[in-house]
Amino acid sequence: MTKAKSSKIDFEKTLAELEQLVDEMESGELSLDQSLTKFEKGVALTKSCQQALKDAELRVNILLEKHGEVSLDVFSDDN
Repeated sequence: MTKAKSSKIDFEKTLAELEQLVDEMESGELSLDQSLTKFEKGVALTKSCQQALKDAELRVNILLEKHGEVSLDVFSDDN
């Protein structure tokens, strides 16, 4: 398995775990201690996802530069 493929699987697994944590916290059935523990884990998962996205963006920029593109345009969602 290539590194790129394993990164994608890790990202998706981490994102799914983060979504599950959010659902659990939104249920309102956790104690304050449990909520804080879940929140702390969620912060760590969020950082992992953000790093994976930054790494992917860097790879895209490198590929674009190799093919003569200078940079990406900033995405704007006007909806």
